[in-house]
Amino acid sequence: MHIGVLEDDPDQQAFIEICLDGAGHRPRMFSRASEFRRGLQQHHFDMMILDWYLPDASGMDVLAQLRQHDGWQGPILFVTANQEEETVVKALALGADDFLGKPLRPRELVARVNALARRISSPQPRERHRLGDYELHASQRQVSLAGESIPLTEREYRLVSLLFAHAGELLSRAHLLEIVWGHKGDIATRTVDTHVSRLRRKLELDGRHGIKLQSIYQHGYRLDVQLTPP
Repeated sequence: MHIGVLEDDPDQQAFIEICLDGAGHRPRMFSRASEFRRGLQQHHFDMMILDWYLPDASGMDVLAQLRQHDGWQGPILFVTANQEEETVVKALALGADDFLGKPLRPRELVARVNALARRISSPQPRERHRLGDYELHASQRQVSLAGESIPLTEREYRLVSLLFAHAGELLSRAHLLEIVWGHKGDIATRTVDTHVSRLRRKLELDGRHGIKLQSIYQHGYRLDVQLTPP
C-alpha cells in the first residue's frame, strides 16, 4: 500500500519508514501539515498514519479535515505519546480507525497497518454534516442552504467545512492558511480575507439564518451559531 505518514520527528520517521518498507508498503513521509496537504493533491494514498503533535497544526485538526471536509474514506492510524483515555476517544470520534501509543513497537505497527489494509475493500460511507439551515455534502463537495445548493470552489468548500467543524472557536489566519492552503502561517497574504468575504456573501453568513461569520480584529475568524436568528 501507498501510505502517507505525517510525523515531524526525524527518528520516528526513519523508524516508521523502515518498518513499512520491510513489510512491502510504500510510505511517503511528511514533517508538516502544510506539506501533507500539498502531498494529498499530488499523490494517491491508500492509508494515513498521523501524529498528534506537529509544528504547524494539530494532528486532530488534520484528522477532522480528512474525514469531515475532504470526505477521505481510507483507513487512518493515529499515533501519539499521549495515551490518556480522553485522547484515544477523541481521535476515534473524529474518524481514526485505530490508535497506537508511543513508543511504537515494530511488529505491532506492521500488524495494525496490515489489519487496517483488510478494511479497504469495504469503506463506510460518510454522513452529511448539518448545521441549522446548512448542509455540507462531503462526496459532492457542496453546501446547501435551506435545500438549495450553493456553487463553491474546492478551496471555498474546504474553508467553510473547517469553519463549520469548529463553530464557536476562534481560528487564526495562520491556522487557516496551514490547513486549507498548505502555506506556512507567516506568509503575508490577503487570500484568507478574500475567501472569507466571498463565503460570507455566497452563504449569507451574516446572521439571518442563525449563523454569523465574525471577523476578529488582528487575529482571524469565528463562526457564531445563534439559536434564534436576529
